[in-house]
Amino acid sequence: MTTGIEPPAISNPSGSTMWLRNPMAVHLGRDIDPTQAAGGIVVDKQSGTIVELVPTGGEPSGGAQSVAEVVDASAHVITPGLINTHHHFYQTLTRAWAPVADLPLFGWLTNLYPVWARLTPKALELATTVAMAELLESGCTTAADHHYLFPTGMDDAIDIQVEVTRKLGLRAMLTRGSMSLGERDGGLPPQQTVQDADVILADSRRLVEAYHERGAGAQVQIGFAPCSPFSVTTELMRESAILAEELDVRLHTHLAETLDEEEFCRERFGLRTVDYLESVGWLTDRSWLAHGVHFDDEEITRLGEAGASVAHCPTSNMRLASGIARAVELEDAGVNVGLGVDGSASNDASNLIREVRQALYIQRLRYGSEDVTCARVLDWATRGSAAALGRDDIGGIEVGKQADLAMFRLDGLAFSGSHDPIPALVLCGAEKADRVMVAGQWRVLDGNAIGSDNVPLDKEALIAAHQEEARKLVAG
Repeated sequence: MTTGIEPPAISNPSGSTMWLRNPMAVHLGRDIDPTQAAGGIVVDKQSGTIVELVPTGGEPSGGAQSVAEVVDASAHVITPGLINTHHHFYQTLTRAWAPVADLPLFGWLTNLYPVWARLTPKALELATTVAMAELLESGCTTAADHHYLFPTGMDDAIDIQVEVTRKLGLRAMLTRGSMSLGERDGGLPPQQTVQDADVILADSRRLVEAYHERGAGAQVQIGFAPCSPFSVTTELMRESAILAEELDVRLHTHLAETLDEEEFCRERFGLRTVDYLESVGWLTDRSWLAHGVHFDDEEITRLGEAGASVAHCPTSNMRLASGIARAVELEDAGVNVGLGVDGSASNDASNLIREVRQALYIQRLRYGSEDVTCARVLDWATRGSAAALGRDDIGGIEVGKQADLAMFRLDGLAFSGSHDPIPALVLCGAEKADRVMVAGQWRVLDGNAIGSDNVPLDKEALIAAHQEEARKLVAG
């Protein structure tokens, strides 16, 4: 079976450049002329950056002989690497569990919290590996995870995730989440899943000092992510914002996901969600918010003026019947809109190219087809998501940006009869990327994830071990 990619033609073995030649199509962004890269993309594998865009019918500026490697991309649509702005990796262990399959958010959470409280380091390592590999194979090159679960024995949860990130070779925004408001004090989580604020803040500082990378090309970054208004105290929200300002890292939380949450904020704080956000010092361009379904007109304006960002999670919002985020109005108001798959217990998948299609369709229900184009939702998954994570070195195909690229084939029955590559990628339901590059290095080949050691993952062994941990977690 052919992969559609010719063996590299080496003309300069000592060089580090690669020409992805003559792609079927390239997504540079809505309203950006794609012909400027229709002849391909030249990347420097050593620096991990894009060094040249080749126009239609052209060659690299030094000629074809000036590059070390030529890859025939004529059977591929190339997009910037997709960027996932909201996930809970550990939830791959509780996909499609019947007791919560048909419940809304609060009932879903209260049934799952006792199960999740049994999380172990081994289970988290496997869950993170499965989630990251699945994301990579869907064309994702950067993933944000919201990990807020630290039961006994899980003090090193984020450290475990850092190790997996480095093994798989993608980029990650790993957020030190937290829950400090348990059932005893009027919150939703059981007491065994909450921590003291001092412990949370001390560990947050430790993780930034140990792992947070800055500047272009950063692989691992740390953010602070108190879970939600109904699971953390006002004091912790405020102290997290102060610490984030001091250490110059980003802030993340769930907000305005459901009407139940809005009612909780009114009853406990006497405030709507955005008023509460402002009261704790979070209404800034440092914050990106998961879901953002239930904002009113004035709140959308205020979020835009503040430069805040929203992670739109369409599948999760549909699965839990939470509602439809006002993504178009948010973006038009100046909010950075990115996409997130959310946890695999409320999406049941970690597939970001599938999420692009879901976003297109659910947003068209609200705004119609002309305002919600295929190019616009691809931008949400790339440029918008990069902005939500505070990055300007990824999310686009431009000279100087990181060489994070996803290459999709449009063959097989699902695409037979399709005519235009970019609409086909979204409308026909692409499921997997054929090749994925992070910082100029292949991380997916022929649809299969490979590690930073360039060895393909043993997915059969991974699945077997992961399923065993999932069974033990649910069985107790």
